Amino acid sequence: MVRRQQAADRAIRPKLRSPGHPKFQRHIEASFWVEIARGLLPIEAAAVVGVSQPVGQRWFHNAGGMPPFDLKLQRSGRYLSFAEREEIALLKAQGTGVREIARAIGRDPGTISRELRRNAATRGGKLEYRASVAQWKTDMAARRPKAAKLVANPRLRIYVQERLSGQIRTPHGIVIAGPEPPRFTGNNKPHRKDRAWSWAWSPEQIANRLKVDFPDDESMRISHEAIYQSLYIEGRGALKRELVWCLRTGRALRAPRERSRRKTWAHVTPETLISERPAEVEDRAVPGHWEGDLLIGLERSAIGTVVERKTRFTMLVHLPREGGYRHKETPKNGPALAGYGAITMKNALTNTMSTLPTQLTRSLTWDRGKEMSAHAQFKVETGIPVFFADPQSPWQRGTNENTNGLLRQYFPKGTDLSRWSAEEIEAVAHALNTRPRKTLGWKTPAEAFNEHLLLLQQAGVASTG
Repeated sequence: MVRRQQAADRAIRPKLRSPGHPKFQRHIEASFWVEIARGLLPIEAAAVVGVSQPVGQRWFHNAGGMPPFDLKLQRSGRYLSFAEREEIALLKAQGTGVREIARAIGRDPGTISRELRRNAATRGGKLEYRASVAQWKTDMAARRPKAAKLVANPRLRIYVQERLSGQIRTPHGIVIAGPEPPRFTGNNKPHRKDRAWSWAWSPEQIANRLKVDFPDDESMRISHEAIYQSLYIEGRGALKRELVWCLRTGRALRAPRERSRRKTWAHVTPETLISERPAEVEDRAVPGHWEGDLLIGLERSAIGTVVERKTRFTMLVHLPREGGYRHKETPKNGPALAGYGAITMKNALTNTMSTLPTQLTRSLTWDRGKEMSAHAQFKVETGIPVFFADPQSPWQRGTNENTNGLLRQYFPKGTDLSRWSAEEIEAVAHALNTRPRKTLGWKTPAEAFNEHLLLLQQAGVASTG
């Protein structure tokens, strides 16, 4: 008994650093990465697994957007689980003996005895068993960090690093410096700024070229995934984090594959698909069906355009910027102040379309832009159903696309469209509407549209009489 007791005493580990806030259990973090793999954003995945937004963002950022451990690896039942440790702590606090605790949770008494002595909290000057501290100590002791291949093999590391960031040269060997890149901030490649010129081989190219350059040297082998992990996962490898700018995409965080498959047009419901649009729209025989989109200008300025399919009559929607807007200085995730946020767009379009009689506002077909996210409320206020074209199918709104091309004569790309007043853009619309069209038998859109207005007025007078 004395010898066993001495062995148990020696089993007490030396002091470890303070754990601080109890770490979340591995299964919780694993659940977080499972949700990320399903395409959720870090803030959404954090809410699903029940952790705070900053914790989820920190997990995602520190791991470079990729799971830092094998999600399929399950802890063996040989080891105590956190639930069992909580049960041990509860029974211990009630004064239950070691053997009785062992019987209660179905473990060997020696396992319970070692657990109580080895993983007890010692900061209070005495052994106190708490499940969170015990689990933290177990996780710390279970870590067996293996040196990454790029750390253990300097020759391989130099080869990989040169292919990623090596200087480009002319065929005669003269080094070309290229532009001076901005300071690395840990974010994605700088927007509309210079990037360093380098060899910029992809990890897959490097991994496969090693077999060509070193066919008989098995030590010069590494997978492309290991290179990615060395770049993205904090503390995983010997490569500097800023080398991600040498990758083609320049992403500082890996985007999960399912993220790219996310439904980006959540506002497009099945009943608003263009396939659900009335058949009468196609042949242009009935007036009152409109097509719409935005003209985008410099610094997120925009003008709304709506065109009647039969007469080509054009109406322009004035979208002034809202108070407090400053280009690239507005608060992140703050209100939409550029002038074409969903609510702003809905209100401006409602004011424009409400000037028309009901018989000439039968439907509106729009591009899939999120400026029309409030289409349901727009339909309630105006009675005009909204339909959305298929992705990457501008020909389904050909009338509007052609009209936008004509409008570019007055509002060229790369110019600030917010400088024009409602009166000025109305003058441009009037110019288009009074220009004769071949497709209308050389009538103007205004003349063709007025004919339908007169027919409606005569029908109203006849029905009244």
